[in-house]
Amino acid sequence: MIKNYLKTAWRNLLNNKSTSLISMAGLAVGICCFLLLITYIINELRYDRFNINADRIVRVAYSVKSADDKETRTIAVTQTAPVPVFKQEFDEIEDGVRIFNYSSSRPATIQYNDKLIAEKNVLAADPSFFKIFSFKFLKGNAVAAFSDPLSVVITQSIAKKYFGDENPVGKVLKVNQNKNLAVTGVIEDVPAYSQIKFDLMVNAASMESPKVYKWDSANNYSYLLLKPGVSMQSVQNKMNAYLDRLMKATPGGTKSWYTLEPLTNVHLRSKAIYGLEPGGNIKYIYILGIVALVLLLLACVNFLNLVTARSAERSKEIGVRKVMGALRVQLFSQFIIEAGIITFISLVTGVVITAFIFPLFSDFAGQQLSFSTWNVSWLALALITLLVGVTFLAGIYPSLYLSALKPVASLKGRSNSKSGGNMVRQSLVVFQFVVSVFFIISTLIAIRQLSYMRSLDTGINRQQIVVIDIGGMPFSSIEPFKTEISRQPEVLSSTASYDSPVNIRGGYTINSAEGKASNFELSVTAIPVEKNFTNTLGIKLIAGNEFNLSDEKQVQDTAFNNRRYSFILNETAIKAMGWTPEEAIGRRMNLNGRAGTIKGVAKDFNFASLHQEITPMVMFAEYDWFGKVLVKTTGRRMAATIENIQAQWKKFYPNSPFEYYFLDQEYEEMYKTEQRTGAILTAFTGVTIFISCLGLFGLAVFSTRQRIKEIGIRKVLGAGVLSITRMVSFEFLKLVIIAIIIASPLAYSFMRTWLQDFAFRIQIQWWIFALAGGLAIVIAFLTVGYQSVKAALSNPVQSIRSE
Repeated sequence: MIKNYLKTAWRNLLNNKSTSLISMAGLAVGICCFLLLITYIINELRYDRFNINADRIVRVAYSVKSADDKETRTIAVTQTAPVPVFKQEFDEIEDGVRIFNYSSSRPATIQYNDKLIAEKNVLAADPSFFKIFSFKFLKGNAVAAFSDPLSVVITQSIAKKYFGDENPVGKVLKVNQNKNLAVTGVIEDVPAYSQIKFDLMVNAASMESPKVYKWDSANNYSYLLLKPGVSMQSVQNKMNAYLDRLMKATPGGTKSWYTLEPLTNVHLRSKAIYGLEPGGNIKYIYILGIVALVLLLLACVNFLNLVTARSAERSKEIGVRKVMGALRVQLFSQFIIEAGIITFISLVTGVVITAFIFPLFSDFAGQQLSFSTWNVSWLALALITLLVGVTFLAGIYPSLYLSALKPVASLKGRSNSKSGGNMVRQSLVVFQFVVSVFFIISTLIAIRQLSYMRSLDTGINRQQIVVIDIGGMPFSSIEPFKTEISRQPEVLSSTASYDSPVNIRGGYTINSAEGKASNFELSVTAIPVEKNFTNTLGIKLIAGNEFNLSDEKQVQDTAFNNRRYSFILNETAIKAMGWTPEEAIGRRMNLNGRAGTIKGVAKDFNFASLHQEITPMVMFAEYDWFGKVLVKTTGRRMAATIENIQAQWKKFYPNSPFEYYFLDQEYEEMYKTEQRTGAILTAFTGVTIFISCLGLFGLAVFSTRQRIKEIGIRKVLGAGVLSITRMVSFEFLKLVIIAIIIASPLAYSFMRTWLQDFAFRIQIQWWIFALAGGLAIVIAFLTVGYQSVKAALSNPVQSIRSE
């Protein structure tokens, strides 16, 4: 029986090659897209779950809100004190670790024999790091790795780079020209799905800063390992109660607290800024999950539509089978087997296409994706579920529909469910184009938002600015270095700063200000800068003046308390202090112990992601230490300009590799998640349109084939090609128009919610919907137009005779 079913099913597929190919092509593409997106989602969801103690590890985030702040500022970094103090105070904490970014200001220089290389992924951590996190050791072990303060653990790739096939353990690396660290372990390369990525991990016991327990300067990442069964919330409450008691000695309106975040939630769910790496967004995972399911459903709908459309052609076959005694269950089984064969071929094709596309999709998505991302048993289960699920999803209705046809009506060439079948098919076409139009609108809005972020006047001129990493360069060398590079005609100006001007992270507090109450406090973001900073970056001053050489000399006193600082505040900070820009000039204030006067007021500029509102910000003239030199160029002869700058670098800093990048590239990098999601949406919008058009084309073929006699008669009676083309096409175009009407408000509501994540966003314009609708109509017309014209040009005599 089953063998007969298989033979009949295969014969039927061969007899209807075009329909079968369209069905299989749609299903294969749908399955391929489903597998690609689900693999991407799995990779995002498995972040940090490789750690054995992942369910007990929490990250400590720090939140600050002053009486003048409009919203809370939550950062991923904390002070040096919480981990060691709380570990001592609370029995619920089994262990803790602080992580320091050893190469935050500039890449660390690593030297071994004659090799001198700049390494960007260097971290330092407390000795407990490898006891808490589960990184696989190839040489050495987690227990003894940091027993020596002057030790470093390296990855397999770094070991190969510096030592080749030699055993690295015991070898000494010179770090930043001032510290000799012995290699005590080699681990496998850190998984891409770890939030803590590093090539070298330095023992923080070799550093001085971790030894001083501070509560007022947040610079490190803190993780706690809770004891089994301990409530995270109870530990968080105890930590904040301790902090409240500690802060009672500090009057003012500032409130601060800690939030514990489960390790496995940090990548996708954390709201804290300034993490070790840019986080994902759980909303995008939900979106892509829905996209994956919708694409698979579209492919099934495409198959369902084509099979039901063929019911008229198969009605006589069904009638004969029923007259010969075939039961409905037998007919149902026959059609399910046909659906199963198409699904199986499509599944195999889709899997093969997916395997070939993975490398391209990995580059596209910015992740290393393959079938190895899956657990083997889960992959097998997923493929079997797809086979069974898609077979029944795509085949259940056609099987029920076809097996229910009455034999008498079938043999006469009439379907007793004709009107119902047409209604179903029309509904499915509408559904397909609702999805397509929804995606077109969403993609257009996403592209406009990303374009808006690139072109928005953020108050900083990012164009043609070269950023040179200089962390560690003596201050006495910075000015001569800048003087030399400024001799080039292509260099317009230069300056120095502690951090990047498009991603300033320093958390400070204005402790007091002239004319304000004694307990006044204002949380601000602040950055130490050098003279000519605002001029080089094109930051506009609305009152006061830029820093100059005399402002720098005032802070060159070696005694911190004797220094007199100059400050430039942004508009938002001045408003928070209740002054006008003109009133602020010359007023005294204190910033984390730095006493001085306000010299200028800058027009608000975006110094962080556009996801965030502009908050109070302070620039202050500094002397001690800078991390970046910013060089404004004309943009002409850029290669030669960079080469000349590098030549000067070698003169002033010969033992450190030259590292540079462009400021606009760093700005673009901040929105990688949005750009990636937008690119994925764009690509899969094209896929939804392709699948929808496949189904529409197949239906157009059947529709014109069924109406061939009508078209022949109309031509005999004088109907022209244009009128017949219009008649055939309008049947489908009206369905597309209905889809546009349904999809537009859905897309508007969805994208308006998405845009709420951006503090700076576009307004959704009516023309976007008109453009999306016009595209959908044009695409649909082109899809059915060919078949319509072909039918209109056919010979009416042959059409009528063939009937």
